[in-house]
Amino acid sequence: MNLDFSGKTVLVTGGGAGIGRAICLAFASAGARIACIDRDAAQGPATVDEIRGLGREALYIAADVTDVDHVKSYVRDTVATFGRIDVFANNAGIEGVVQPITEYPEEDFDRVMAVNVRGVFLGLKYVLPVMKAQQSGVIINTGSTGSHVGSTGVCAYVASKHAILGLTRCAALEVASLGIRVNAVCPGGTGTRMQQSLTDNRGKVDELAFNLATPNGRIAEPEEIAAAVMFMASEHARHMVGQSIILDGGRLAM
Repeated sequence: MNLDFSGKTVLVTGGGAGIGRAICLAFASAGARIACIDRDAAQGPATVDEIRGLGREALYIAADVTDVDHVKSYVRDTVATFGRIDVFANNAGIEGVVQPITEYPEEDFDRVMAVNVRGVFLGLKYVLPVMKAQQSGVIINTGSTGSHVGSTGVCAYVASKHAILGLTRCAALEVASLGIRVNAVCPGGTGTRMQQSLTDNRGKVDELAFNLATPNGRIAEPEEIAAAVMFMASEHARHMVGQSIILDGGRLAM
């Protein structure tokens, strides 16, 4: 399947590392111009340097996705530089601590909800007007298998990822008739800093149990998630509206 994004502008939040970085590099390899949004002043520029090494145009914008002025700025700067936004990977997210609900710190709960829910909401709110003016565009929000099932110790993360599906469906219904598609990708365990953090907090025994309980016996590579995002953004998925794709090695099929 040929996925060509030549001449397209792809905006990615959380593009400095993990799944976001893989999304940036995958779209750049397919010809796209990339706006990489990340609050990390080392990782974001490093991703952009890699993209430019591929001979593609790229822009780094430092931003906190929970800050409305930052969100307005990253949208404005992307359009000012590239003229449009064709694909928005609304990806930035954090995992929070691992604690039972009765011990979960309130400030940590608020922070997870701010990044994972408010950040996604603000991205939708300020990118959608650009796409409405174009009468085209695709948005892929990053959910999780935690968007579909519960898990012990990560109540804030799971609650936030459930909320992302709600935002995805509401946004999809609002703009489907305008030539804009909104969907979500829902990875299971993936080889990223976030997965390592969860493993460290839960312990190595939990990591072994997770892999053994996954039918294909492993976690995903970030590039596998990026490939699914590219498909969802392509014309091959033009009838996909308000849906989520689960990539978990068959874990939720059990």
